[in-house]
Amino acid sequence: MPRPVGNVRLKAARQAAGYASQEALAEAIRNTAPQLGIRSLQISVRQVRRWESANPPWPQPDVQRVLTHLLGQSIEELGFTAPWDGTNSTREGASRRPVAASGAPAIGPAPGPFPSASNATQPATVGSDFAAITAAHRRLYWSVQPSQLHATVVEHTRLGTALIGETTGRCRTALAAALAESYLLAGRIDFFDLQQPNAANNAFVRGLQAAGEADDALLGAAILAHTAFIPGWEGHREDAEERMSAARAYARRGNAPAMMLAWLDAVEAECMTRCNDTRTALRLISHAEGVLAEGDTDEPCPVWMDWFSPVRLAAFKGNTQLIAGHTAQARATLLGVLDNLPADDGKQRTIILGDLAAVEAAAGRPEEACRWANEALDQLSVTWYAVGMDRIRDVRKRLHAWRDEPYVRSLDDRMYGWGTTVSALQR
Repeated sequence: MPRPVGNVRLKAARQAAGYASQEALAEAIRNTAPQLGIRSLQISVRQVRRWESANPPWPQPDVQRVLTHLLGQSIEELGFTAPWDGTNSTREGASRRPVAASGAPAIGPAPGPFPSASNATQPATVGSDFAAITAAHRRLYWSVQPSQLHATVVEHTRLGTALIGETTGRCRTALAAALAESYLLAGRIDFFDLQQPNAANNAFVRGLQAAGEADDALLGAAILAHTAFIPGWEGHREDAEERMSAARAYARRGNAPAMMLAWLDAVEAECMTRCNDTRTALRLISHAEGVLAEGDTDEPCPVWMDWFSPVRLAAFKGNTQLIAGHTAQARATLLGVLDNLPADDGKQRTIILGDLAAVEAAAGRPEEACRWANEALDQLSVTWYAVGMDRIRDVRKRLHAWRDEPYVRSLDDRMYGWGTTVSALQR
């Protein structure tokens, strides 16, 4: 596989931050400089193009400050190398010291840039060995408590980052792809299980940079689509749409299979639902259904894409129908999902049970809503999932008018029991 050309770290950080084009980043630098008390910076697309080249020039201190502020990483993490020796202690060297990320959260999984390939001191099997552990983590995600698995995945990314500097050629490419997947998993746990969007974004940025090292467009598409969840869940529509545009561009570049294209529609539909545009969300889901109906669903997906299926698409649809107020349709869709959901898919089962509870609450059937919510709590006691607990909390809000009924009080007793409360605090 040919090595990617250029400063993939800066390009990945730019795209993950929502700047789909070099012009967008140049404009953001120009607009942000005065806000940071810096004189006007005349940064052109040509300058950004030079920064994203194979040998990027070292930015001036004021430019470094704006770049690190916008992209949330230090200047070295963005792929720049100082033109002086790191041991240089001259006045010039001290005055040109690289700027750290301004106010950006520390990157949990593995700080610092990926080491450049120097000596291939690791055996040729190190990439496949590392990937085998990554695959094991992928499978463990569906059953192991997220707070327990997360620390292990983070340490795995640290190991992979260190090993990259000791590999070359195909071995380095294989290692970088597995490392990108590990960062993706770390970010998924941060976002969906631990509800730490800043940490998730940092992991996704590092994952995108690793995917660039591997020149793996489909991994890049998956990571970029995950970054869209972050602004999407906050209701920031334009940012979510921009990241989805970048994800689709990567998917086209990688000749994504029908299943992945449908998933991209589902992700954007979820974001539009959170942005209170259920009409657009339902249209996207309908398009995804058409993609699966017309495409080759037997076309192999990347092995790491184990979070999506036609049943999962129906789950997206049921939730959107619920939020759109299509109660009867949502009930029928979600019951169908529950009947077809694999027995070992505990996390998704919690989501469906919570949505069914919300359907019954919206329909004015509080006792039935509590029955579904209690089933969801049963599942949470087996497999904790923060997003699933959020669904149950939303149901409880819908049940406020019936708060004095014994079945609602019984639900409260379970929601705020020792076991559930401790699990919530351990997220």
